[in-house]
Amino acid sequence: MLHSIMNFISLWALPLILLLILTMGLVKKVPLYEVFTDGAKEGFSVSINIIPYLVAIIVAISMLRASGIIEMAGEFLAPVLAHFNTPADVIPIMLVRSLSGSAALGIFSDIAHNLGPDNYATTLAAVMVGSSETTFYVLAVYFGAVGISKLRYALIVGLIADLVGIILAITVCNFMFA
Repeated sequence: MLHSIMNFISLWALPLILLLILTMGLVKKVPLYEVFTDGAKEGFSVSINIIPYLVAIIVAISMLRASGIIEMAGEFLAPVLAHFNTPADVIPIMLVRSLSGSAALGIFSDIAHNLGPDNYATTLAAVMVGSSETTFYVLAVYFGAVGISKLRYALIVGLIADLVGIILAITVCNFMFA
């Protein structure tokens, strides 16, 4: 019963929200097409402005992967994390998630493909991917789009939040799945 209700909600939530927005716009006599195209123009200019930041992140991730730093850090952290029932397979996700969501999803995909969906490392990796943010991507793209250049405190808070997400993912998975 609950499953069918949730399925119904998930199927109709977005169309209903769009219909509500369009209806409210018509009721308030907003020129919908003009407002939509103005927003699209603004979105296009923002996307042009953030391209340098995206290129910088892609180059940084490529350099880290090609140089082997991520693998070396994984080998260094493996003995420490073994005490917390954390498989070495998930260490690259811990290191890459703050930099790139797509890189983390790629690593997760490799883990799931190689170890299978029922493996503890796959479960832990899935929780880690879902419980942290791509801090550097957010700082580069969103802060770059609005011209914020002083990132120090936002970076510190973002990295602390990522660390807390990793610690809680390990704790919850140890409690529920180990």
